[in-house]
Amino acid sequence: MQGADIREEIRALLAERNGILLAHNYMRDEVQEIADITGDSLGLSMEAARTGADVIVFCGVHFMAESAAILASAKRVILPRLDAGCPMADMISVEGLREMKARYPGLPVVTYVNSSAAVKAESDICCTSANAVRVVNSLAERELIFTPDRNLGSYVARFTDKTIHLWEGYCPTHERLRVDDATSLKSAHPDALFICHPECNPAVVALADHVCSTSGMYEFCRENPARKFIIGTEAGILYRLRKENPEKEFILAGPSLICPNMKLTSLEDVRDALITMAPVVTVPEDVRVAAKRALDRMLAIPRD
Repeated sequence: MQGADIREEIRALLAERNGILLAHNYMRDEVQEIADITGDSLGLSMEAARTGADVIVFCGVHFMAESAAILASAKRVILPRLDAGCPMADMISVEGLREMKARYPGLPVVTYVNSSAAVKAESDICCTSANAVRVVNSLAERELIFTPDRNLGSYVARFTDKTIHLWEGYCPTHERLRVDDATSLKSAHPDALFICHPECNPAVVALADHVCSTSGMYEFCRENPARKFIIGTEAGILYRLRKENPEKEFILAGPSLICPNMKLTSLEDVRDALITMAPVVTVPEDVRVAAKRALDRMLAIPRD
């Protein structure tokens, strides 16, 4: 079964299961097309908590489904591909974080949401790429630990006078974007604005006309009068950018900006998950409560 047939089957199964289909911005085009809601990882998890659906089908990677299970513990959270992981989230363990905390006793731990539930539970407060600067500056302490993304932490350091001790993690997909890729495209398209994600290497970030989260990119490109943009984040974002701005041109900043894990989930995987109601992602209650505390602390910070 392909094309319209499988999409119709998925929609019928969602209705039968009282389910909702969430898709991350980096998913395959056809998965984003059929989703009820698309967005970034935390935004989707918050939608999962708000929805009246009983079943959350989360098209993303493992830590995202965990976040949905943390915030929507009464619902069944299904991750169609259990092998869809995140290399950056895998670069930090609870044991490793505890060792770092022992080296810097008493310092608060700020953890990017692109991390496991267990690491969130070991942290004091979470952040997103959009609010990381605000979260860090909200802390009373003048010194802190930032995990797991060294590139996001380096970006935050530009906007604070606090001392930040970085965990040496990174997103392999964003890290692969080279300065040469960006400079070549900027030279070839002098009328284009280069926007990139703060998960990129600091040398690439320094070349950008604008740095923001994936959600921020949608807003920036929609509202900016420029007609051409070079996009420095995962290729999946192009689907919605082009759909929302058909009169504008979007150029991927480099051929490396494709995350294999984000491209694992197919329509067949979504259909099969709804038939079997599996794989289900759960979080142990003690971990869930501690991780939710770190997320709630972030959400309680007033917006600018």
